[in-house]
Amino acid sequence: MAAPSVTRQRADAAWIVVVLAGVTAAMHIWKLPTAIPVIQHELGMSLVQAGVLLGVVQVAGMAGGLAVSLLAEMIGARRCLLIGLWLLIAGSVIGGFADSAVVLMACRALEGAGFLLTTVVAPGLIRTNTPLARVNMAVGFWSAYQGFATFTGLVASALILQATNWHVWWWLMAALTLVPIPLVLKFVPQDPPRDGSGLPAATRRIGRTVRSPKPWIAGVVFGCYTVQWMAVVGFLPTIYHQNGVTGIWAGILSAVVGGLNAVGAIGTAPLLQRGVPPRLLLIPTFILMGTTTVLTFAVDWAAVPGGMAIQFACVAVFSMVGAVIPSTLTRMAVDLAPPDGSTPAAMGLMQQIFNVGNFTGPAIVAWLATVTGGWQSTWWMTCTFALLGICLSLYLSEKRLGLSFAHR
Repeated sequence: MAAPSVTRQRADAAWIVVVLAGVTAAMHIWKLPTAIPVIQHELGMSLVQAGVLLGVVQVAGMAGGLAVSLLAEMIGARRCLLIGLWLLIAGSVIGGFADSAVVLMACRALEGAGFLLTTVVAPGLIRTNTPLARVNMAVGFWSAYQGFATFTGLVASALILQATNWHVWWWLMAALTLVPIPLVLKFVPQDPPRDGSGLPAATRRIGRTVRSPKPWIAGVVFGCYTVQWMAVVGFLPTIYHQNGVTGIWAGILSAVVGGLNAVGAIGTAPLLQRGVPPRLLLIPTFILMGTTTVLTFAVDWAAVPGGMAIQFACVAVFSMVGAVIPSTLTRMAVDLAPPDGSTPAAMGLMQQIFNVGNFTGPAIVAWLATVTGGWQSTWWMTCTFALLGICLSLYLSEKRLGLSFAHR
């Protein structure tokens, strides 16, 4: 809960600035998809390599979530967030000079480290610096950060790449990432003094969290969502480009799909405020995600009058409804740490797990498209993970987890 000396306005400013930092960080992920066809041609990359490039930014998240939580316990969450923004700037500046796929992938991995530092600590900063009555609203907006970033990144990318090359776009993103830094310094309260217990105490708090099954299960459920969403939305500009959508429209249509994810995330907050049980949100959402991807990819819409509009509507529903899952699980994450555990560790562990989905999703879909000769087999993967998500969601009852979302 926010400290008594922190005014309501300043507390609201703090979480808004943290969300802005998250949106800016995530835009580094979404600056790439629209540029993939150009980068493939310029650097001589295969479709599978492009899938790896889309996912490589998540490598740091797969390996370093708990390391970041330990760093946050040692030096503070605000400092971690600032370091993350500077790493994103460095990766984007250097990446703008890349002349080979290997160099670009290395820079994307550096950006992934910055993205991880920013996003692991953000939910805890929001919870700490938001009045209790508005935590659900604040976390709802945080859950929408990927959707906001997807819309903004894809629209900006589509427009900018009409006027200049992708190298300049990388440098522009580095400049944009400078914006949240002074705002964080001004509005987000400084990290509290360390208690002097140092590394052993921090390690014990993280150890208690890692031994709890709650963040593990929630993380895998989250991964069942990210493996689908990142694969489908990440390749949408490429799919539209291959289907003959020209100019800026491939990026614009994809951006709308991503933006609808933000709408769905914010719309989930009132459901959490009313105390709707997690399973009643997660299971129907996974069913709808599986259904809409079957309709999107299994049907040959090119042979149907107005088929592209119907296909677009299906993938739009997939993205908007799917946002219920990250909203619900992110709200859970800030309370999943056991007593005397570590909130950053709970988020870091979940982030490590669901980033496996972010990394593998595009690669799996690219491989399926390569071996089957098209995108029509995408639903094989999405439905498999939707079914797994449904099975694991059965574990996530409020009674078993000891959580209550209402009136938070």
